[in-house]
Amino acid sequence: MASIQLTRILLSCKLSTNIALSSRTCCSFRRTRQLDFGPLLKRNFQNRKLTAIRSEKSGNEGSISSAIEGEENSGSISSPVKPGLMLGIDRDDSGSVIGLNLIPGDNEAIDTEVVSTVTKVKDEEIKKEKIETRVTYNIVFVTAEAAPYSKTGGLGDVCGSLPIELASRGHRVMVVSPRYLNGTSADENFARVFDANRCIKLQCFGGEQEIAFFHEYREGVDWVFVDHPSYHRPGNPYGDSHGAFGDNQFRYTLLCHAACEAPLVLPLGGYTYGEKCLFLVNDWHAGLVSVLLAAKYRPFGVYKDARSILVIHNLAHQGVEPAATFKNLGLPSNWYGALEWVFPTWARTHALDTGEAVNILKGAIVTSDRILTVSKGYAWEITTVEGGYGLNQLLSSRRSVLTGITNGIHIAEWDPSSDEHIAFHYSAASLSGKVQCKTALQQELGFPIKPDCPLIGFIGRLDYQKGIDLIHWAIPELMEDDVQFVMLGSGDPLYEDWMRSAETTYRDKFRGWVGFSVPISHRITAGCDILLMPSRFEPCGLNQLYAMRYGTVPVVHATGGLRDTVENFNPYAGEGRGEGTGWAFSPLTKDCMLNALKTAIRTYRDHKSTWEGLMRRCMQKDFTWENAAIQYEQVFEWALIDPPYIM
Repeated sequence: MASIQLTRILLSCKLSTNIALSSRTCCSFRRTRQLDFGPLLKRNFQNRKLTAIRSEKSGNEGSISSAIEGEENSGSISSPVKPGLMLGIDRDDSGSVIGLNLIPGDNEAIDTEVVSTVTKVKDEEIKKEKIETRVTYNIVFVTAEAAPYSKTGGLGDVCGSLPIELASRGHRVMVVSPRYLNGTSADENFARVFDANRCIKLQCFGGEQEIAFFHEYREGVDWVFVDHPSYHRPGNPYGDSHGAFGDNQFRYTLLCHAACEAPLVLPLGGYTYGEKCLFLVNDWHAGLVSVLLAAKYRPFGVYKDARSILVIHNLAHQGVEPAATFKNLGLPSNWYGALEWVFPTWARTHALDTGEAVNILKGAIVTSDRILTVSKGYAWEITTVEGGYGLNQLLSSRRSVLTGITNGIHIAEWDPSSDEHIAFHYSAASLSGKVQCKTALQQELGFPIKPDCPLIGFIGRLDYQKGIDLIHWAIPELMEDDVQFVMLGSGDPLYEDWMRSAETTYRDKFRGWVGFSVPISHRITAGCDILLMPSRFEPCGLNQLYAMRYGTVPVVHATGGLRDTVENFNPYAGEGRGEGTGWAFSPLTKDCMLNALKTAIRTYRDHKSTWEGLMRRCMQKDFTWENAAIQYEQVFEWALIDPPYIM
């Protein structure tokens, strides 16, 4: 037994303590580990003892009980007392006693076992009292599209899903995008959006432009829509069948000005977001936000604590217009240099063309506090001559603030165990439904029902970026093999016509679905054995992530996010079990693509158990938005460490 003597003298307490030490081991103490003797201090216990007992009989080694002299305590056993520890008092600012702590006395070594016995408090109760704390931010996404309200590609998916994930992690999130009305059923997407009763006037394009705000609160996110007549027209967000809209610079300049005002003027949920915001600026359409913060707001003390983070989804689109349009952007004249762009001689239209222009994405790269891309591979590619589209040197100079984060996917929408668009459900634990989905797809497409025939799919735009020309050249040779091929997409009319004619030429082997359908894309993803993606460049890519989620093995060009997410298959790794999730071929040639496809086909036909392992590894990959959101939070933290951009 060890005893502690407490003596009360007059109005103050002087505490002396002696603890018998069975061994001498050095240890340290933290003031936060205090003994809660408050109730004892309130009692009048002059000439009494507080005794710490370690009972060998009960087996409760480390328990503490109190024995006050004159009271019965059958479990206490006296032992010699030696100098060891002093019991000190902790007081708050008012002088009130709030607890006691152990202080080594006379430089004596301390028995760690006895000390832990005296200082141990009920750990489980402490754990219950602990509350997880996380830094939260006011986040404002500015984007030209956000699913399900508007979508033409991956940008809409990202800005429709990532804000919801960030909101679920405790952040306050606003998404600002245009209110597109085109006179079709797509207008129903805005059916639950209400007028926010807030109209403002913006100074740009030579005068005042009046816009209104609409709002919907959904899944923890404030979805804010900028309303103006220029957003009400047939076509997609950027153009129609005749090409891109000629006033896109005007339309997205309005969006940027409105997005800067929204956190200041919209009392969403009863109060505004205020000036301390993190703006996530997506592609060139929103790029002017970063420039406006630096040129229009911070010089006057507004948004001095805000930060802007540029997210590059596709560097090929930069918002380049003639230099004469700079005066329309609502920027001070001395900021022309931030957006100045001069085309090389070979890119000019005629001998008198000086090549002078304004480049909105360039201005965003210069003025943003951090820069993100949608994969690590793409973050490197855009700093190269081949992938930088003329901005590689500028991006290389900002490499220290450039980060790549792979996109996630909406796992509730893309889940083969519950997908409402497919006839049969399956999972990595039970793959039988995958075979049934393939049979159902063959029936729907009018193919012969051949379970052992590899079914290859392509989903995407029919344009040069997606490598559609390689597929065009490779189809005659590929059709000589016993395979089936289905394509879904729209774009270049020449390739749309080619798909229709190939369907006639290869009646039992090829199908081309011109257009786009969400249910059909799900059924192709579930029913195919192989997904082909020969993209020339792919910042992230989502179709390969969807395919892996459904056990459809991807064959891709090793570029950007495709290289990051598809691990090359190695049949000899893992003690013969194999490793990898598909095939990533390089260089981008027809022969190289065909070699990768033929290897995948042979593996499918001749090594069924190996193929099943490939499918399961694909389905077990974690590409959730939660992983991406954690990495975004790290970038937010970095952005706030450095001061904001000020010229």
